[in-house]
Amino acid sequence: MVFAFKIFNMYKRLFKLLILIAFVFPVSEALLAQSVKHTFALGDHDFLLDGKPLQMISGEMHCERIPREYWRDRIRKAKAMGLNTIGTYVFWNSHEETPGKYTFSGNNDIAEFVRIAKEEGMWVVMRPSPYACAEWEFGGYPSWLLKDSTIKVRSKDERFISAYRNYIKQLSKQLVPYLVTNGGNILMVQFENEYGSYSDDKSYLELNRKIFADAGFNGVLFTCDGPDQMPKGYLPGYLPAVNGLEDTAAVKKLINKYHDGKGPYYIAEWYPGWFDGWGKPHARVGADDAAKKLDDILSAGISINMYMFHGGTTRGFMNGANMSKTEAYAPQTASYDYDAPLDEAGNPTEKYMKFRAVIEKHLPKGTSLPPVPQPAQTISIEQIKLTQYANLYNNLPAPIVNKTPLSFDDMDQAYGFVLYRSKLKKGDAGLLKLTEMRDYAVVYVNHKRVAVLDRRLKLDSVQLSTIDADADLDIWVENNGRINYGKYLIDNRQGITKSVTLNGKPVLDWKMYRFPFSNLNGLKFTAPKDENGPALYKGEFMLTKVADTYLDLHSFGKGFVFLNGHNLGKYWNIGPEQTLYIPAGWLKAGKNEVVIFDQLKGGHTTISALNHSILDQLVKQ
Repeated sequence: MVFAFKIFNMYKRLFKLLILIAFVFPVSEALLAQSVKHTFALGDHDFLLDGKPLQMISGEMHCERIPREYWRDRIRKAKAMGLNTIGTYVFWNSHEETPGKYTFSGNNDIAEFVRIAKEEGMWVVMRPSPYACAEWEFGGYPSWLLKDSTIKVRSKDERFISAYRNYIKQLSKQLVPYLVTNGGNILMVQFENEYGSYSDDKSYLELNRKIFADAGFNGVLFTCDGPDQMPKGYLPGYLPAVNGLEDTAAVKKLINKYHDGKGPYYIAEWYPGWFDGWGKPHARVGADDAAKKLDDILSAGISINMYMFHGGTTRGFMNGANMSKTEAYAPQTASYDYDAPLDEAGNPTEKYMKFRAVIEKHLPKGTSLPPVPQPAQTISIEQIKLTQYANLYNNLPAPIVNKTPLSFDDMDQAYGFVLYRSKLKKGDAGLLKLTEMRDYAVVYVNHKRVAVLDRRLKLDSVQLSTIDADADLDIWVENNGRINYGKYLIDNRQGITKSVTLNGKPVLDWKMYRFPFSNLNGLKFTAPKDENGPALYKGEFMLTKVADTYLDLHSFGKGFVFLNGHNLGKYWNIGPEQTLYIPAGWLKAGKNEVVIFDQLKGGHTTISALNHSILDQLVKQ
């Protein structure tokens, strides 16, 4: 009896010790969940999680388009709408901006994004195919692949494949530990994206698959294509998902046809909204119609990834562009609101509520959803004074000198602007033409603007009046967004990519001044002056509290904005977007700084911020 009592006391003390250890060193829910192994497989008709059918109700969002401090909030809102999975692209050019230098921190911390999803009880469908499209600059490819004009991306060119393989090896270190096969929450991995829109080389697709497999992506792999492109874009033996098809019978028939007569059935991109392009009407998709289609798809037992659930904002210079044989060059806006269930600022919309009601009908009995989150608070900011000024003509860096104009890529510049300068002689006149100008140019003669050239409108030339005396010819050229989709993907060098001619004769002897605007360091600001030319305007303002707000750019021309060191993205007065979203997390209680670059208009003295966005106002030019 005494011995038994001693044993009891020993176990009692051990139990207390374990409680103390757990209190001092708490084990997170994520780590506990990580230790639970699951299986995920393709059944004849369904996805099988631990051997049981799983209908994925997924929504797409991209960590690069959402401030890191809001990742968890947006994922929780996805769960509250009824989603069980997050779909996400990975953008190569975000992670390897310079060859061989990889960044997986800050807003590029894709592993942390996946970890947060796991902590919130969400599965992930990972879409790291080096080509993403996604209305993203160059479809996600890094621009340095274009420096050697003979390299062909999205091909078996060994120079491209070598860079691609190295990137996937680095990415695998971030993501492979979170595959479901390793106890994580990544169910499937997409190894090519809409390849049928580009080509039909099955050996290239197999090479893609092998690169992923060799890097440790050992779970379920899949591709996705539009219905008409699937014959060219799928790889036999691997799940072919479909994009943009809503007819449930057609979805099943198509996937059966290209997957050995069986499912599972997965719409990898279902579009409850659409993206915007500069100078075009704001896209809208009716909430009622979209909700009915969602109900039809879920009732048919088809898994779905809505593109987008939450679009966010394309910050910096990372917007892409579309172009085809029938469609002129069309760059996309900074706002990636997408008319999605969560708006650009992460607020639930009417569409969110209607989708939630549909999904609730399809939940297992006894399952309930978290409460609907409240919209974020907003503020307006009146009359921020712009008290400092930096004309780019007063901030010219050392030039690159060459007989003929060089492309951005030849000068190791990805984004931003380049000033191309040559000389005109007294008596010169006639048609000045920029052959293959990419993409937007403002032409000056002796610092006086004479023309705006725009690839969208196929404006690439201007008639010059007779020059009275020898003069500077200045051409400010902007990368307005590399093409992200289709056959023109491989033709994406930027700047003046061919020649400048006057009356058919080459204009030679160029100085080229680079303004990549990766930051604003080194610019010299003065008091505002009445000068011609592109310039930056700086102001400071005080806040007692922070909340979401929207910078009002109606009175400005074309450019970009930095707020407390963050590049908010591009603006353009042609619309439809007239505001830039500022998340509360990027503001400070106290002093804040805003810097606006404008290449078209001058004389700015103030700017304001609104408590709402304006995404649907076009302005005739």
